[in-house]
Amino acid sequence: MSRIFQSPNAHLIADGNQYARSLVSYQRRETIPVQIGDLYLGSDFPIRIQSMTTVDTMDTQGSIEQSIRMIDAGCELVRITAPSVKEAQNLENIRKGLRARGYHTPLVADIHFTPNAAELAARIVEKVRINPGNYADKKRFETIEYTDASYQSELERIRDKFLPLVNICKEYGTAMRIGTNHGSLSDRILSRYGDTPLGMVESALEFLRICEDENYFNVVLSMKSSNTQVMVEAYRLLSKKLVDGQFKAYPLHLGVTEAGEGEDGRIKSAVGIGTLLEDGLGDTIRVSLTEDPEFEIPVAQELARRYQSRASISTPIPSFKTNLPGIDSPINPFAHERRITNEVCNFGGHQVPRVIADFSQIAQISMNDLKALGHFYLPEPDKWAMNDLGADYIFTGDIGIDFMLPNGLKQIVNAAHWKGDVHVFPLFSIESFESDIPKHPELNFITLDCSDLSLVNRLPNERAVLILSSENPHQMADLRRTFFELLQKNIQIPVVIQLAYSNVDSNQLQLFAPTDAGGLFIDGLGDGIMLSMPYVTDKYELLNATAFGVLQASRMRISKTEYISCPSCGRTLFDLQETTARIRQVTDHLKGIKIGIMGCIVNGPGEMADADYGYVGIGKDKIALYRGQEVVKKSVQADAAVDELIQLIKDDGNWRDPQITN
Repeated sequence: MSRIFQSPNAHLIADGNQYARSLVSYQRRETIPVQIGDLYLGSDFPIRIQSMTTVDTMDTQGSIEQSIRMIDAGCELVRITAPSVKEAQNLENIRKGLRARGYHTPLVADIHFTPNAAELAARIVEKVRINPGNYADKKRFETIEYTDASYQSELERIRDKFLPLVNICKEYGTAMRIGTNHGSLSDRILSRYGDTPLGMVESALEFLRICEDENYFNVVLSMKSSNTQVMVEAYRLLSKKLVDGQFKAYPLHLGVTEAGEGEDGRIKSAVGIGTLLEDGLGDTIRVSLTEDPEFEIPVAQELARRYQSRASISTPIPSFKTNLPGIDSPINPFAHERRITNEVCNFGGHQVPRVIADFSQIAQISMNDLKALGHFYLPEPDKWAMNDLGADYIFTGDIGIDFMLPNGLKQIVNAAHWKGDVHVFPLFSIESFESDIPKHPELNFITLDCSDLSLVNRLPNERAVLILSSENPHQMADLRRTFFELLQKNIQIPVVIQLAYSNVDSNQLQLFAPTDAGGLFIDGLGDGIMLSMPYVTDKYELLNATAFGVLQASRMRISKTEYISCPSCGRTLFDLQETTARIRQVTDHLKGIKIGIMGCIVNGPGEMADADYGYVGIGKDKIALYRGQEVVKKSVQADAAVDELIQLIKDDGNWRDPQITN
């Protein structure tokens, strides 16, 4: 019997776990077309790229100029916030200004709390986005017991508030996105479904049923969260629920809410968005970075570009079927569960995934080279120091090391060059492991390519860790197929995911590796990661940072401070980029702490649901500080707010001074 039915979350898949057309070949989910002005969205069309303006919507000329920069960068849908009627009215001026300049890109009005603004905007722009958690519902952080009758009464109230917008959209040919956010689920949804992917899905389906009852189908759906595990699980569950509920196959808008800035924001976005694109889900994407919106576009384009020819260039992967109806994989795709493995030294079992650095291309390794791996030799006290991104192992191939490694770093060599040193670990092929070549008494590594699937039956049950790789252009699916084989046969050897990328630049690496490895880690598959760039010997720091970034973004190993910062918009009440940089500068040594930085109360305590501390704009130069979702300091002056945040962290006993490592 498949391991999935031993799961405490088995009730989520009582009717099967199929949510995508295939998990071992790229097949895009088929959808209905949605028309947004002159643009069509859906599976018959390319994955569309969009972003959102950050200029105040009342700044007509500024909004026009920024929209033009976004469009020139490749943005196909421009979203603009309309928090009140006055901003909604000004959308007409922005639209006319763009049309006068020869730009006909569809505009999307972003609505949160104000039905009147939505109804006005729907008469002006080509699409409106509403959030079911706060459009006509309540969010007061209250737990309420609903009877079936009282719950139905609330649905009727919501229907009365929502119907006018549906009718206007039908009349004007306006499209709509029903966009659920994990952090802004209503009290009603939370009371019935909890803070879960299922709650996110049901929140959207309640509004979708109203649309379908009125024969309005020009709808796009989204399930956003800053937690990539929750985000991926929610989209997958939505895909399945649409089929189960006999809804039409609506296009999906993909995005990770408040992904952040720089490499962290890019890696986190790629883990969430890329995982779903691998499954064939997603018809339009927005990468939410705490940067100017035009910088989001190339990232989104690079993510989407991989799938333009994915189906045609991939080597066929053996199909996989369980013997149970409706079950097409041995995992639960709707709830994170880590694959059960043997614990071998510090791999597998309850150990966090390990990072292996590939130094096999360096002819001679020096102490200074290890700085790229987070290990620093300090001559003055004659000792080693390690930062939060200190690699666990270094693979040197046939090369020896002529100095003593720091305690936190262990060496792996090819088995033919292993001298029996118990502090060094050998790497074998399956054939050489089965030979009489000496083995390490505690830990041996075995390398295997996914194309050798038949060899998994020969893997040992103890003292060994598998380093699994694939040469298929569709690496993620090929690796996933092999993991399925291990699960099906109950082979519990720990597995390190090895990914190699040739002919890619640094930006591509930080999108491709999180896509290929992140999706596996989100599904609990993988006990380590090893990244390589063949023929490139100056990117070891990049590879190491990316490996740790993937583990952090997929919630498998927290090694640094996490920032849940919104991408800014016209509602933002302070300079979000500058403030995020300032907060990061003084807190980026607080390993494991999550800090939410929100430009306004709309993107406030709900949106930073996973944060330990929050910094939220509530007025001009006024900041509210949060502990979790509880406000602890109100109306703090902006110029003192960062110091107050630090003091709050200190008061809770979570502060430590940064260590100097070089």
